[in-house]
Amino acid sequence: MSGTPRKIGSMHLRYSSMERPGLDQERLRDALVAPQGPLSRLDVVTETGSTNSDLADEARLRPLDVPDLSVLTAEMQTAGKGRLGRTWVAPPRSSLFVSVLLRPVNSAGRPLPTQSYGWLSLLAALALSESVARRTGVEARLKWPNDVMVDGRKLAGVLAQLVMDSSGAPPAVVVGAGMNVSLTDEDLPVPTATSLLMEYAATTDRNILLEDYLRELAAKYHEFRAVDGDASAAWTDGTSLLEKITSRMVTLGQEVRAELPGGKTLAGRAVALDAYGSLILVDELGGRHAVVAGDVVHLRPVQA
Repeated sequence: MSGTPRKIGSMHLRYSSMERPGLDQERLRDALVAPQGPLSRLDVVTETGSTNSDLADEARLRPLDVPDLSVLTAEMQTAGKGRLGRTWVAPPRSSLFVSVLLRPVNSAGRPLPTQSYGWLSLLAALALSESVARRTGVEARLKWPNDVMVDGRKLAGVLAQLVMDSSGAPPAVVVGAGMNVSLTDEDLPVPTATSLLMEYAATTDRNILLEDYLRELAAKYHEFRAVDGDASAAWTDGTSLLEKITSRMVTLGQEVRAELPGGKTLAGRAVALDAYGSLILVDELGGRHAVVAGDVVHLRPVQA
């Protein structure tokens, strides 16, 4: 669906906070935390400034208490940050705010090359988009670098940050995701956003959505580690992470404008992702440019 804000008849969608059930920490732990599940730890808090900041701070101060695949999720986030410092605020229990601490090592226990870390936010966005499509019937796609879109509207965003270790050990990574679940058109931060409710999802139960996303993320992370962080290497199903992301990314093939750090811009056709997950643009003169970081604006309508 696309166009103007979704309506039912002549009435805008409305959703009371009383209709938004909370996350069930014990249920989620029983399903997801080892030995039953793939995670090492999962905590639900009522409110926080930023799950990414909280988990990163704890990992820096008490690294032994925050092993690989530790998860923090919040019912409400008041100071969450997206790319370029944008805030992400939503009514209580209307969205998923979840951060996962990763300490990437391969099957032999050797740390992955740090240059492979650039793929982790894309991997998480891929896991989220596939989980949403499977569980809700909403066909979510990827917009570079790590947005999850539905018909050109933003459903979710992913943000990764390095967590340095003072002992000299390889850095960890916190990957945070924020997804609009039961926001109405009146709740949306910008008119170009959407939510699962507004897309008539088969479910807006955040317990179901969170469990499925975390399972999908853990499975993809396991495959990524098994190939030593090589995005071009085939997984057990015969396709690589690069192929999986490319097939789901609407940015490729589009004429785009990249808004780069420092206020610079670059326009061209998005043609590929390189070995590090950077976006390759070809400008009007045929020059190729690798966009490592920045915001991308599609200059013609996105095709699903």
